[in-house]
Amino acid sequence: MRLQFSSLVLCAAAMTLPTAAFGQSRETLGEGDSVRITVFQNPDLTTETRISSRGTITFPLIGEVVMAGLTPAGAEAEIAKQLVRGRFVLKPQVSLNVVRVRSRQVSVLGQVARPGRYPLDDTSSNLTDILALAGGVTPAGDDHVTVMVTRNGKTARLEINVPTMYRTGDLSRNLQLENGDTIFVQRAPVFYIYGEVQRAGSYRLEQAMTVMQALSVGGGVTPRGTDRGLKIRRRKPDGTFQAIDAHLTDPVQPDDVIYVRESLF
Repeated sequence: MRLQFSSLVLCAAAMTLPTAAFGQSRETLGEGDSVRITVFQNPDLTTETRISSRGTITFPLIGEVVMAGLTPAGAEAEIAKQLVRGRFVLKPQVSLNVVRVRSRQVSVLGQVARPGRYPLDDTSSNLTDILALAGGVTPAGDDHVTVMVTRNGKTARLEINVPTMYRTGDLSRNLQLENGDTIFVQRAPVFYIYGEVQRAGSYRLEQAMTVMQALSVGGGVTPRGTDRGLKIRRRKPDGTFQAIDAHLTDPVQPDDVIYVRESLF
């Protein structure tokens, strides 16, 4: 049955890239990021601002400084260099903190509580972090999460089974996401059951579910029904349907329609 977990809800990949491609990249500043800059023993230079559409900020004494494309450490070094060049501070100790990230975002779509775009930062950049920000996978969502990534100019589509990842303790597929990545949670597969069952309808198909388990999900057979002579209407690869005899131990497939007939005695 499905592994339940709170708002954190991903191990085989449909397509693999070199391991290095999924390592955490050096985060760089970009348009829209808000930063706070301080210079040791120079409180008048403390600045909290947002990087403009030109990728720059305006800093006291030195004016416009290009920030886009630099790491926080690189931006600190650039401001310090310009302070020294202008002979404003002899040995500046510059500290830059990212207050809000807007330049690096990922999209979360499909069966999550709050679809949308979410920022990446130093503490929220892997798959489960972003799923948590999106409110987690809904009960109608599939265990397999699709992640579209682009690394080194190559785009890949990965299928990550979140419950399996946690059940096995193998978090190697808890991907470090990068700007522009997309997470999509599709609707979970279902099966249908009707006839002499307590609760006919459609139900979520759990992994390795059998016909007997499917009957129990539907509340079991009614007093008028029988679990003998069960039928399954199943879609074939060409799109047509076939009716097959079913046994209690048979596996159920996505979109199967199970029919429980009335007992003759």
